[in-house]
Amino acid sequence: MKGAGLFKNLIEKSRYVLLMLLFLTATAANSAGKTPKQIPRPEHPKPQFYRDTWLNLNGEWNFGFDLGFSGAEKDWPKDGARLDKKIIVPFCPESKLSGIEYTNFMNEVCYHRKFTVPKQWAGMRVFLHFGAVDYDCRAWVNGTGVGRHYGGSSSFCFEITNALRNGENDLFVCALDDVRSDVQPAGKQSRRLKSHGVVYTRTTGIWQTVWLEARPQSFIESVRIVPDLDNRRFVLTPVINNYRRGIEFQATLFSATGKKLTSVRSSSANGIAQILNVKKPRLWGPDDPYLYKLRFELLRGRRIVDTVNSYAGLRKFHIEGNKFYLNNKPIFLRHVLDQGFYPDGIWTAPSDKALKADIELSLAVGFNGARLHQKVFEERFHYWADRLGYLTWGEFCDWGGSHSFANPQGVHNHQREWREVVMRDLNHPSIVAWTPFNETAGGARSRFEIHRRAVKETVDLTRALDPTRPINDASGYVHVETDIFTVHDYDQNPQTFRQRYASVAPGGKNVSIRFPEISVPYEGQPYVMDEYGGTFWTKEHAAKEPAGQGRSKWGYGKTAEQVEELIGQLTLILTSHPNIAGYCYTQLTDIEQEVNGIYTYDRELKFDAERLKKFFGAPAAIEKNED
Repeated sequence: MKGAGLFKNLIEKSRYVLLMLLFLTATAANSAGKTPKQIPRPEHPKPQFYRDTWLNLNGEWNFGFDLGFSGAEKDWPKDGARLDKKIIVPFCPESKLSGIEYTNFMNEVCYHRKFTVPKQWAGMRVFLHFGAVDYDCRAWVNGTGVGRHYGGSSSFCFEITNALRNGENDLFVCALDDVRSDVQPAGKQSRRLKSHGVVYTRTTGIWQTVWLEARPQSFIESVRIVPDLDNRRFVLTPVINNYRRGIEFQATLFSATGKKLTSVRSSSANGIAQILNVKKPRLWGPDDPYLYKLRFELLRGRRIVDTVNSYAGLRKFHIEGNKFYLNNKPIFLRHVLDQGFYPDGIWTAPSDKALKADIELSLAVGFNGARLHQKVFEERFHYWADRLGYLTWGEFCDWGGSHSFANPQGVHNHQREWREVVMRDLNHPSIVAWTPFNETAGGARSRFEIHRRAVKETVDLTRALDPTRPINDASGYVHVETDIFTVHDYDQNPQTFRQRYASVAPGGKNVSIRFPEISVPYEGQPYVMDEYGGTFWTKEHAAKEPAGQGRSKWGYGKTAEQVEELIGQLTLILTSHPNIAGYCYTQLTDIEQEVNGIYTYDRELKFDAERLKKFFGAPAAIEKNED
């Protein structure tokens, strides 16, 4: 290992140890009946839509779980203080950082805490936000039901203004979760008692930040930001809640350093596109991830009614023929599979720095982006991807699609939540494509027409929500209607791997397609190997190749150097191919029993960073061969 890599790993290990000490201390304080001084995950959860009037509710809550779905019958919502455990929110009860670390199935989890609304918020509307709660979430404030939300990965909020009282308020939250129901998306959460194979420890209940936000009586609900590079402008479409005559919308564009560049003001802006022209545009991309600052305001005459701070990147990502283009130049996607699991937080990063660090670890070995696999990543991750110029594909947590094709309720649950995910994240310049499904071969075989219709309808929905990005309908295996043709192949033999994809070309015959009897044929789209590699290696494997385990087809290297060489050979086949537009190597880190990461589960580099960077960053033939 190089000296620089070793130094970096020591820093990351030190951060990890410090975080563990912090939360172990907090857990000890909880058991002693004390309130931890440090608020976990204190940063604002929505840096692209920020108001100053907010209050973080993370920290110690009362907690209980019921295996018989009978919490409501026990009157827990009326007296949440009866919950007999303490938990650190926003960490799920399965995680170490929660202080609970209970990993069996929990059908119902319940939370309680008290809060006081700041006096400065008098006369404002107050909203209770959840980054994510898995799966069926209900909330009560002072015994009054304030809302219910279905979906384990999308963000949501409830208005609680009318339920508030002066002084201290009671907040009770209940979540029902059943990953074995076949109707709720669950991603890589194990349906067995323990994690196994390529499925892992479950996440139940609250797993992202909970917070309060105050808004005026009329407020900016959202602003759709579309970068229009060719016309040197941003197109903004605001949605105003409780719009009234006399209210005007104003958007102001600033440089990254805060210099005012231009603004637009309109009295008829609710749902109407507004234009911000950029005279000397600076583009967003991996080499220069430049972000403009934005300020949105509602005005009544000279009085400012509402203010929201945001940012945007001016970039263009599109497809021509079988190539991807970023800012009108061909680009080869060098992605890594990132599943976003953490040894101490499961689906929740222990800190904001940990989110940023994962991107930096990926960039350090030659990747320019990630396929965010089988998990909807929190908005802070996308913020760091925007800041660091990291290209990602947004994906949903629906591995195999079994829940979606089992019955109509599953299809409905998938499409409703996927819509919320796309609408939440579509302003991030780092997200360049959408992937609503993954590896749907089983569903396609057993319920062919239901599968075809569900995928086609979901693609249509995605395109209606966001016509600016290409769509990978179902990653790998079975395609129905797709802008990107993706395949998964874990062949460890470079010779057969090369032969299988030699014929890939627009109009080529016998192009390799998984399950050709149920997939549409290749029609000249960008062809992407969006899962390959998966080569297992640990220090233990270096001494002796393990027998069995059902994974021999993925192979084991005797030494780290042998594994590096195999990774290099497989990757060179893809980068040197004149008609392959990108790859996605499996994977960034080990996760629990799956040990095929570039890094270990605690983020220690396994291999030589410079050699990996040479392999993954090798010049790509498709970028050179312009028509």
